[in-house]
Amino acid sequence: MHWSDAVRRLREDRQPGVLVTVVAVRGHAPREAGAKLVVGTTATWGSIGGGNLEETAIARARVLVDCGAAEPETLVVALSDKVRTDHGRQCCGGEVTLVLEPLPVVPAVAVFGMGHVGLELARILARHDVELHLVDSRADQLADDRLACLADALATVHVHHAPLPEMELGGLPAGSHVLILTHDHAEDFALCDAALRCRQLGSIGVIGSAAKWQRFRQGLLVEGHTEEEIDRITSPIGDPTVVGKEPATIALAVATALVHAFGGVRTRR
Repeated sequence: MHWSDAVRRLREDRQPGVLVTVVAVRGHAPREAGAKLVVGTTATWGSIGGGNLEETAIARARVLVDCGAAEPETLVVALSDKVRTDHGRQCCGGEVTLVLEPLPVVPAVAVFGMGHVGLELARILARHDVELHLVDSRADQLADDRLACLADALATVHVHHAPLPEMELGGLPAGSHVLILTHDHAEDFALCDAALRCRQLGSIGVIGSAAKWQRFRQGLLVEGHTEEEIDRITSPIGDPTVVGKEPATIALAVATALVHAFGGVRTRR
């Protein structure tokens, strides 16, 4: 498999990896600058020359995967019989400089409810490198002409028309951030109840007032959820420093908090 196909497969399968590129060669080496190797958790694709050089790169790449590294790093490998290594000797006599670029799994976000706020939120999130799922029980809210504003999205966009939106939760990627903002409070509540039963999800947020959330909290207790489980849900949602009630402003506040969550930054409440 070509290295570019391997990168695409890792992305589609939501598996992390590292792209290794030979960026400089001094003296003799088994491959020229530009050679590439893709390292996954259990497999590799392409080659930068085999032997100690490649095994050293693979070992380091898997360390980066294991620690969740996001920044590229440079690795210089000497190909000399005088250099002790963990993977045998490669006596070409040269020196190779590699760049290791992590290929992290992109965040997945599911927006339930594509009304005014949902559409504005989708417009913002579509400009980010995410896997974006848009779900609504109303087919007209997902019409092609209505979603035409997302045609040039950087995100990978999946559109789901679901008469019972809660049925879509189980098929979301592990760790998905779920945002619930439908047109119907009963639908919102059903989604909250179902989301708490899906252990593979990431954050869960529900739009609405503090009063709405108190009613939902009491209802979720009645449904058998514990206080600790219910605390998985954030409501109201959005960065409180972004103030306003227009759909675009609410969407901006929600997106701001979500992007902070991608980077592990907590907004103040």
